Amino acid sequence: MSVVNLITAKKRLLIAGFGDVARRALPRLEPAFDCRRGSRAAGFDLDRPETLTGIEADAVLHCAPPPPTGESDPRTAHLLAALEKARILPTRMVYVSTSGVYGDCAGTTVDESRPVNPQTARANRRVDAERQLALWCTARGVHLVVLRAPGIYAADRLPVDRVRAGTPVLRDEDDVFTNHIHAEDLAAACARALEPDAPAGTYNASDDSRLKMGEWMDLVADHAAVPRPPRIARADAASRIRPELLSFMGESRRLDNTRLKRVLGLRLAYPTVLEGLKHARIAGADQPA
Repeated sequence: MSVVNLITAKKRLLIAGFGDVARRALPRLEPAFDCRRGSRAAGFDLDRPETLTGIEADAVLHCAPPPPTGESDPRTAHLLAALEKARILPTRMVYVSTSGVYGDCAGTTVDESRPVNPQTARANRRVDAERQLALWCTARGVHLVVLRAPGIYAADRLPVDRVRAGTPVLRDEDDVFTNHIHAEDLAAACARALEPDAPAGTYNASDDSRLKMGEWMDLVADHAAVPRPPRIARADAASRIRPELLSFMGESRRLDNTRLKRVLGLRLAYPTVLEGLKHARIAGADQPA
């Protein structure tokens, strides 16, 4: 997992995990940090701690996911160990986490005061990362912002292939509430969280949509002008839906994004998926809902 070091005339920003959201955030960050992108040829790799020498930052945007296996996040541990050896410590840390840390909430509305209750190894790794960051930042007086993001979508991040393949969804009485955030809005939240006056804390980085998963897939199907997916009972799901996708159908929650808007002060460009889909160009990429 790569790290990109952005060196600025006034400040230094370290981006760990230079994926889609970080790339979208970069144009928003360059004016604030007067930065130029460093070269990846430096060879920084969060899976190889011996490569993380000489890393320094005034601020850190941590978008790197944990490894795909295990119960902990060694990538975050390697990053923090490298920062500990730096001549200067960052004053601000922003971590893009997942709303999966809440586990199944039986469709109830969830704000940031709800205790984490991870129910998959994937969510356990995210909880471990959050705990590592909280302990490290608290001990060193570093402002920490955690953005708990749900399903990220954009024009090229829609589950169109799954809809075209006819992958079923659960019937309404068995279905789960799912949450969404447009990739551009999540990128904007990252940039806002790095501003000096952004309050530290945890935020549900979600839009205002209140949809069940089947409703979301129907909207994607309509937008792509293909048949809506078939509905099946939960009892039949295990034999018709692959396990990694089925795991998303076992957790239901409705995220409360009040703090994101009122405390962090983020104004969503795409308040619901309806606005997001209006601006989406179907690209056929398949991503988890």
